[in-house]
Amino acid sequence: MQEKVTIAVDALGGDHAPSVVLDGVAEALAADENLNIVLCGPAQTVEPFAARHARCVAQATTEFIDMAEHPANAVRKKKDSSIVVGCRLVKEGAAQGFFSAGSTGACLAAATLVMGRIKGVARPALATVVPSPLKPTVLCDVGANADCKPEYLVQFARMASVYAEKVLGVDDPSVGLLNIGEEETKGSQFAQQAHELLKEKEPRFKGNAEGRDVLAGTFDVIVTDGFTGNVALKTLEGTAKVLFGQLKQVLTASPTAKLGALAIKGGLSDLKNRVDADAYGGAPLLGVKGACIVGHGSSNARAVRNGILTTALVVRADVSGLIEQTALR
Repeated sequence: MQEKVTIAVDALGGDHAPSVVLDGVAEALAADENLNIVLCGPAQTVEPFAARHARCVAQATTEFIDMAEHPANAVRKKKDSSIVVGCRLVKEGAAQGFFSAGSTGACLAAATLVMGRIKGVARPALATVVPSPLKPTVLCDVGANADCKPEYLVQFARMASVYAEKVLGVDDPSVGLLNIGEEETKGSQFAQQAHELLKEKEPRFKGNAEGRDVLAGTFDVIVTDGFTGNVALKTLEGTAKVLFGQLKQVLTASPTAKLGALAIKGGLSDLKNRVDADAYGGAPLLGVKGACIVGHGSSNARAVRNGILTTALVVRADVSGLIEQTALR
């Protein structure tokens, strides 16, 4: 039997909120009978929904952080926004985790400023599970820290390894450093210094990972600075979108092509599921006190559902506690 857990959810997070968020919350509640939700948002949105759904409590808020606002300033000024209130509920113990598909910057700022960093963590890092037909890879950092020091990447590796072990079920995850070549001497001065530190301090470090390794499943965890990681992630997402779009055009271009598409429909559906980022629902911010999962702005109901369930899994696996105990040695 799963442990009972309470997750705060931002009802206003995402391009299609609140409708897809409400649908995703309903699906998550149906999927996990030991899940409780505190739904944060305008009273007219969250209160009627909570009244219709068991195990859901409304937390009315009066402010909203827009995607275009300066994250840190917005978090400081809009203390009754759904994002800030959700993180405050975690800090106060009314919830154990927070999920939002809203402004990534605001979520990072609120989680860091309100929930707080784990003692010893220099910089919390945003990780993501890169879906692959072979096996998933945890990429960290993907946007929380555009400017890094080499020593940060050692902590990123240890925190992301805990996530790979406890959430993805990877035994003794291998770690790679995203670089422009396999050789130790390749890359910028930053990359070479990071390589040296990882080799010295991280027993599971296996060397440099090139861009082609991200989808190949060569490593279980790949670390980099947040600027490089974000560019790599957005490149992969854009490439997948274009390729699947072009494939759809080719397979519907003529009656003959449509017949061929029908014959391989099952295989295509399976492939799409294996590379679908919505299966994980969001990216964890590692290094803060409590679970914080940030969903994609374009999240649909399925992504919201999976993001909430992943948040609950992170809480039950005590990822934050394990990071504090083991990842900062």
